[in-house]
Amino acid sequence: MTAIAPAPVPDSGTTADERLIKASPLRKLLGRPELGSVVGAVAVFLFFSVAADSFLRMSSFGTVLYAASVIGIMAVPVALLMIGGEFDLSAGVMVTSSALVSSMFSYQMTANVWVGIFVSLLVTLAIGVFNGFMLTRTNLPSFIITLGTFLMLTGLNLGLTKLISGTVSTKSISDMEGFESAKQVFASQTTVGGVNLKVTVLWWAVLIAVATWILLRTRSGNWIFAVGGEKGAARAVGVPVNKTKIGLYMGVAVGAWISGQHLLFSFDVVQSGEGVGNELTYIIAAVIGGCLITGGYGSAIGAAVGAFIFGMTSKGIVYAEWNPDWFKFFLGAMLLLATLLNAWVRKRAEATK
Repeated sequence: MTAIAPAPVPDSGTTADERLIKASPLRKLLGRPELGSVVGAVAVFLFFSVAADSFLRMSSFGTVLYAASVIGIMAVPVALLMIGGEFDLSAGVMVTSSALVSSMFSYQMTANVWVGIFVSLLVTLAIGVFNGFMLTRTNLPSFIITLGTFLMLTGLNLGLTKLISGTVSTKSISDMEGFESAKQVFASQTTVGGVNLKVTVLWWAVLIAVATWILLRTRSGNWIFAVGGEKGAARAVGVPVNKTKIGLYMGVAVGAWISGQHLLFSFDVVQSGEGVGNELTYIIAAVIGGCLITGGYGSAIGAAVGAFIFGMTSKGIVYAEWNPDWFKFFLGAMLLLATLLNAWVRKRAEATK
């Protein structure tokens, strides 16, 4: 008769569910996507504090925040899109399209500028829906889809502006009803503690808060990480992949609408050729902030820090009285260094698990 060996008793010290193990503060810190960008931001701040005497002035801080917020308003939704595993190469010209629609509709229809602003919102959201719809229906890479949208918008911006206005820029709407109230919302400024703060800083802060809440506190945030990590597995467990991706493109459209209205009400007129190339700036800010090109990893706060690094670098070079031609060199160097640092942080985080 064969004796049946008793089942081994599990060691209570080694079989505890890892989900119940309390993570150490160091592990939590290393697991944050924005850690590398924060380290980079501190390094850039210290560097220009030494290299440029005027960099630490309160007035300079307001200028840096403004430069960062203009980029950050778009970098935050672009970061969410990248976490979802996609790109939007039309984001830069979409900002200009938003401003052009608002300005030309108000001027041609002699309507209150708020009517033009609302129409611009609808048109910009429609562009976002178009990008998401084409992506989900064709299964083509987002690079191809949004590159096509980029080219179409570039041509439409120039062609329609010349057709309607007769020039490459819009007509002035500064004397139209609603202009001043709209300017207060999209292009005003205030002084706080000796620092001139543009309203874009407030818009930027609101977008960061909303995006962070969505990612960390809602079911939609789980969906975003899921579709960016593994689309097939996400669909298998019931994640609405198509709706999530369309929603992310609509989020980029909202950021483009806010940026476009700021552009319009800051300068009154809009040049139809503006915005080309800015889409790379938004993507770079998100990557510096810890977002992976492959998707499934990143944070809104990291993208905000990446935009802040942009602001410090662009203005720090001016305050240091260096040749601004070096700006792109510094951007490229920061991109490489930040990517390497983020990769190192992720490896350290995995090693501590």
